[in-house]
Amino acid sequence: MREHGIGDWRELVCRSQEDVEWFWDAAVRHLGIEFFRAYERVLDTSDGAEWARWFTGGTINLAHNTVDRHARAAPDRPAVVWESEDGRVQTVTYAGLEVEVNRLANALLELGVRRGDAVGLFLPMSIQVVAGFHAIAKIGAIVVPIFSGFAAPAVAARLSDAGAVALLTADAVPRRGRPVSMKAIADEAVAAAPTVRSVIVWSRLGGDVEMRAGRDHRWEELVGRQSGELAATALDPETPVMVIYTSGTTGRPKGAVHVQGGFLVKIAEECAFQLDVGADDRFMWVTDMGWIMGPLAVVGAGALGATLVISEGAPDYPGPDRLWGMVERHRISVLGVSPTLIRALIPHGDEHATRHDRSSLRIMGSTGEPWNPDPYRWLHTVVGEGRAPIINLSGGTEVGACFLSPMPVMPLKECTLGAPALGMAIDVVDANGSHLPAGEVGELVCRKPWPSMTRGVWGDADRYLEAYWSRWPGVWAHGDWASVDEDGYWYLHGRSDDTLNIAGKRIGPAEFESAAVAHPAVAEACAVGMPDEVKGEVAWLYCVLRPGFEPGDELRAEVSQAVTSVLGKAFAPARIGFVTGLPKTRSAKIVRRAVRATALGADVGDTSSIEDPGVLEQVAAAR
Repeated sequence: MREHGIGDWRELVCRSQEDVEWFWDAAVRHLGIEFFRAYERVLDTSDGAEWARWFTGGTINLAHNTVDRHARAAPDRPAVVWESEDGRVQTVTYAGLEVEVNRLANALLELGVRRGDAVGLFLPMSIQVVAGFHAIAKIGAIVVPIFSGFAAPAVAARLSDAGAVALLTADAVPRRGRPVSMKAIADEAVAAAPTVRSVIVWSRLGGDVEMRAGRDHRWEELVGRQSGELAATALDPETPVMVIYTSGTTGRPKGAVHVQGGFLVKIAEECAFQLDVGADDRFMWVTDMGWIMGPLAVVGAGALGATLVISEGAPDYPGPDRLWGMVERHRISVLGVSPTLIRALIPHGDEHATRHDRSSLRIMGSTGEPWNPDPYRWLHTVVGEGRAPIINLSGGTEVGACFLSPMPVMPLKECTLGAPALGMAIDVVDANGSHLPAGEVGELVCRKPWPSMTRGVWGDADRYLEAYWSRWPGVWAHGDWASVDEDGYWYLHGRSDDTLNIAGKRIGPAEFESAAVAHPAVAEACAVGMPDEVKGEVAWLYCVLRPGFEPGDELRAEVSQAVTSVLGKAFAPARIGFVTGLPKTRSAKIVRRAVRATALGADVGDTSSIEDPGVLEQVAAAR
């Protein structure tokens, strides 16, 4: 703002929306992102907004910007700090990370992996997964990040769809104290993915695993014998760098394509200006590489020369205070969580957070789904001591980052998403695509392209156009309900396909759920719309109870009263069921469409993104 004579954050947001080319060029220069050859044009929309190209005429390499340049400027600065499930800590400097990246990149080249080839990344959060991401990017190949908890069919589907030629995996990993064989899952997946010809196996637990001659290679042997030197390949900024999968309601998962230049620039800008990450920060997001926040943390920390903190296993194992203990042990300054994670940790009690020193925390990021007020307040006041702002982001796998986000320079309201993320021409529109005034709920759209926008669904251009561009010409329709209040603060109200229409009144599931969670017995809730002959649609509510509370008709009546006291009697839930868990993705989003389909007895569709599909049996049985 000082560089460009801008005195107010609202003016910055407006200017970045009105002149996106000015903004993204200014961001590249301010952040010192290095192009091998300078770009001639910031943005080229000659093929339409749907197929926008960024930084044309230039050449770049993501890994050069996230690893190599810092290894020259600050070789001894910690790049990654890793904590294992049993508490062991390993640290690698930027100079050490460069060597690991180069050795792995050279190993891939020895196996015949070339520019444009897809490589699966089926690893737990580890220094190896960070090195793997950068190594694949460095040689111009394409990263296919896969959730480390997937079963074989879900892994195979992604490897097959991407046409992956190689896979990076581990022998086994600990999960809540028990070993889980990733190699066995990988073997089953590769058997159904005929394009995979090479598998590199990291010996995480050191156990004996079956190794297929000619295909399987031990990480320590193959990578260990390689040179630690390799120049980064100069690439067109539109070179694909990642295909990351997001699940739809039906059909196979969608592979969102991201590119070397645009993904790097957007993530670096977002982490710098919205999360305030800098070279002196220790940055952690509770995530897995199979969720977009994994690549965001890896690329964002690297692009800004920060220290990335990652952990193996669950944030509440071996104890419910593990996450807050990590904040203290590693002096984490920027921490990213999901609302669902916070709701799950609250019932353990405040003392698990307050017993640990959290003075290092400056910024707390969040994303995944809309907040309920009570958990938001708990994170802000108990964990953040009322001083660390919650930077509540919203975007998506296909967005490559965020549409909406506060900035630390702006005052905040409870649960708000702040404003449009910088450089994002976001709007709220009605069914005709016309702008809606403050206070009205409508569809969230983006009217101009942005650098990290997916370059399509892998192998299916028509599916991409149908999913995002078919509502209104030249406008990206994201599928979220949003509103802006009288003071210009933005809020989300859930997915537009999750929205309930009760007697002609549209209402987001988050409003039902927030009202239910306000009852002291309810830890989590999920509201779905069900057909009704009279009202057209009614709400069914599924609740997870806190410890010490038992389901029953009396509690059911109390929860109903809690909802109607907030929303009115017209919105009384037609049914309230009690369950011990809800179907969630690894990113902790509740999969409401799966709940609704189960309740209807209909086809649930793709469940590969759901951590524990078994909880749907409870939904089916709940009455």
